Amino acid sequence: MPASKAKEAKLETNENSLDVSVTQTALEDIDACQTDIDTLNEKASEEILSVEQKYNKLRRPHYSKRNEMIQKIPNFWWTAFTNHPQISAILTNEEVDCIQSLTNVDVEEFEDIKSGYKVTFTFKQNPYFTNEKLVKEFHLASSGEPQSKSTEIQWKEGKDLTKGSASETNGRKRKIEPALSFFTWFTNNTDPNADEIAEVIKDDMWPNPLQYYLASEGGASSDHGESDEEDEDDEEDDEQDGSAVVIGDESEEDQEVYVDEKDDDDDPEGEEEDEEEDGE
Repeated sequence: MPASKAKEAKLETNENSLDVSVTQTALEDIDACQTDIDTLNEKASEEILSVEQKYNKLRRPHYSKRNEMIQKIPNFWWTAFTNHPQISAILTNEEVDCIQSLTNVDVEEFEDIKSGYKVTFTFKQNPYFTNEKLVKEFHLASSGEPQSKSTEIQWKEGKDLTKGSASETNGRKRKIEPALSFFTWFTNNTDPNADEIAEVIKDDMWPNPLQYYLASEGGASSDHGESDEEDEDDEEDDEQDGSAVVIGDESEEDQEVYVDEKDDDDDPEGEEEDEEEDGE
């Protein structure tokens, strides 16, 4: 190999080695920088958690006070639940009837927050079960995975709302498994990671149930308004139809009078000819 070629190859090898070295050093620096960022994120999470714990304690008396005031309003929680888009979507007709006996809802996060929370439903006497309180609890297992458990519902005979109904097909009875409903959600603890209803109750319904209670008044008002407008439109249509008939009748009368006047004024000869014909 000529000396010039060997020199060029050596220079190229040195340049490649230099590029690899620079890249490796840059990657190590980026990794060290990322470690610093992660450390700050962890510190921030701890401080945020501490702030959340502080304000959870400050909010509790207000939640208790709010629940006391809610007790004065009949069917408050029934109304809020049936107005909530996600919750109302899973309520069956029988469940809508059942939760009329729901008197109180409470969501309580555990002191360290990260370990979980529980939702407590309080019921008065009802035709479906004997429990006064139904509690669903979410917590972290020792493995770090979320788990949930719920109170066993003491259903009255023939009133279990979580059981499918039986139907007959070609003379054979077939059990129909129930779709997702409020009480099937409550009793199902197979996948707490995907429990959207619990998150909706904790993060949406519980912080401000008043907005969903008042939604009924807005909805009723809106529906009533639309009904009034429709009634007014119907009345206008009726008036227009009625006036059209009257106008038609009047126009016909006017037309007859108009024709008579025209015959009298504009065609006297024709009238004389008619009289002569009558005389004959």
